[in-house]
Amino acid sequence: MREKKLRLITTFHTTADAIACEKACQEGNIPGRMIPVPRQLSAGCGLAWCSEPGTGEELSAFLNDRNIEFEEMSEIMF
Repeated sequence: MREKKLRLITTFHTTADAIACEKACQEGNIPGRMIPVPRQLSAGCGLAWCSEPGTGEELSAFLNDRNIEFEEMSEIMF
């Protein structure tokens, strides 16, 4: 079993926004990966971007600059 660590989880209303986030982050060399939404959270599309804690402001600005809407950002043990 994988050790749980504090992670920043970004959820999305739509699958289109989740896929746009993944593509933009890969092109912009933003570390992270797409995951199913953890049970502790809920999201409209069921996908979330998992990244390092403490990067929320940077990621939020990055997504806003690209007009990619997200539902919420939460730091949780995952």
